[in-house]
Amino acid sequence: MSADFTTVRNHNERAVFDTVQRLAPQYPGLAHDPELLADVACVALNRLAPRYIRHEVDFVFYLSERERSDSDRQMTEAVEYAFGFVQARTAMRARG
Repeated sequence: MSADFTTVRNHNERAVFDTVQRLAPQYPGLAHDPELLADVACVALNRLAPRYIRHEVDFVFYLSERERSDSDRQMTEAVEYAFGFVQARTAMRARG
C-alpha cells in the first residue's frame, strides 16, 4: 500500500498569496509585475514556519484563537517585510 501525499500542503502558501494580492496596490512599483509579486511571496514564506495541513479544517481545529491570531499577524508582518525587501532590491538593481 502506498501513501497518498497529494493533499498535504503548507497552509501559509494560500494565506501569503492572498495577502500579497491584497497589499500589492500599496506598492505601485511592484503591483503590476507578476515576477516581483512572486518574489515577495517567496521572501515572506521563507520568513514563516511552515504549517502543514491536509484540509483547511485541520488548521482551524488544531490551533487556539490566539495561535490563529498570532499566525495571521506574523504572516502580515512577513509579507510587509518582503514587499520592502523586494522594493529595495529592485531599486538597487535599477541604479547600477
